[in-house]
Amino acid sequence: MTGWQSIRGAFQIWSDLMTNNFKDYTLLHDDDPFTECYEWFWVSLGEDNVYPKEFLEYLMKLADDVQTGKEKVYPLDEDFFERLKELTDGVDVNLFGEDDEE
Repeated sequence: MTGWQSIRGAFQIWSDLMTNNFKDYTLLHDDDPFTECYEWFWVSLGEDNVYPKEFLEYLMKLADDVQTGKEKVYPLDEDFFERLKELTDGVDVNLFGEDDEE
């Protein structure tokens, strides 16, 4: 559904460009309506997220491996997070590599 909405939006912007109906594309008084509409059109064309065939095949194989039991999975339930809290209690992790001595 989202893909069709993206196509519709891109077509609407293209239609506005072709019919010089771009007065509503500006937010500031200094903005050029044509330029804003033109840039929105090109941005709208890049909204389609297409993944490579190899990546999609990998995901399909992984899903199949999970369903058939070839790949072991661990449920992320409340018990998991409670156990994680217990295991990391008192552990100080410096994620950004900054010195604490300041």
